[in-house]
Amino acid sequence: MNSTTETLEGHAGWRWSLPNGDSVFVAEQGAHVLSWQAAGRERLYLSPAAVCDGTTAIRGGIPVCFPQFNQRGHLPKHGFARNMPWLLLAERSQGAEKVFELAANQHTLALWPVQFRALISVSLAAHSLKINLAIENLGEKPLTFTGALHTYFAVNQIDQVSLHGQAHQPEWDTVRDSHQECSGQLSFNTEFDRVYDVVTDKQPTWTLQDGKHVLQISQSPSWGQSVVWNPGAEKCSQFKDMPAEAYQRMLCVEAARVTTPIEVPAAQTWVGWQQMTI
Repeated sequence: MNSTTETLEGHAGWRWSLPNGDSVFVAEQGAHVLSWQAAGRERLYLSPAAVCDGTTAIRGGIPVCFPQFNQRGHLPKHGFARNMPWLLLAERSQGAEKVFELAANQHTLALWPVQFRALISVSLAAHSLKINLAIENLGEKPLTFTGALHTYFAVNQIDQVSLHGQAHQPEWDTVRDSHQECSGQLSFNTEFDRVYDVVTDKQPTWTLQDGKHVLQISQSPSWGQSVVWNPGAEKCSQFKDMPAEAYQRMLCVEAARVTTPIEVPAAQTWVGWQQMTI
């Protein structure tokens, strides 16, 4: 396995690869996975207009939203973890798995007065990538958080994409603020932003069909919810860090907790993961 320190589109980080050519790149900022190349194809969307000066979140890849989802609280949108530098733990990284750490510090405590440690494990295997998030409560009281692995998948043409899974599970359409059951087959021809209560006893959680390309997306039961998002033409045109037509080339399928916080008792650890397999 090859491993190098390099930059991608101006973002400093680490890349490692397998003998079959599959590779992954993780930025120092946010332990943010920016690229996953598998079977000769880039599987993640990274905006060519993404900001790379460390002052704001990187648009695309797999942002770690912690300890707040979106603007559901007093913290910056999607929390602070995706904007901060993470440390590569060489002593805990083996082979095709790298481990990154963000611990409570003066910057996090000024925003969120909680003693914690977050660990991201990025595991690359042939035709598969797994992201594992562990939240350790180092304080004396329970901590609560919401968040997500906010994965941007690259697609050829959004109106030709379908997403399958979670039939009859509760679905909250946040664009229309309506609640219904998931149809089990989703298509995308306008702004799409929905939250799903997911069941994971039958793997995979979701199947992404993009022409002849099929991707299986699984997640741990501990997340409890998924978010599926595409901004559509009108909203995408308002983003400064995304080309106006970029909505046609991406779809977010996120392992998430949105509506009810996750609680981690004192001195305990919560673990949640998302895995993508070709």
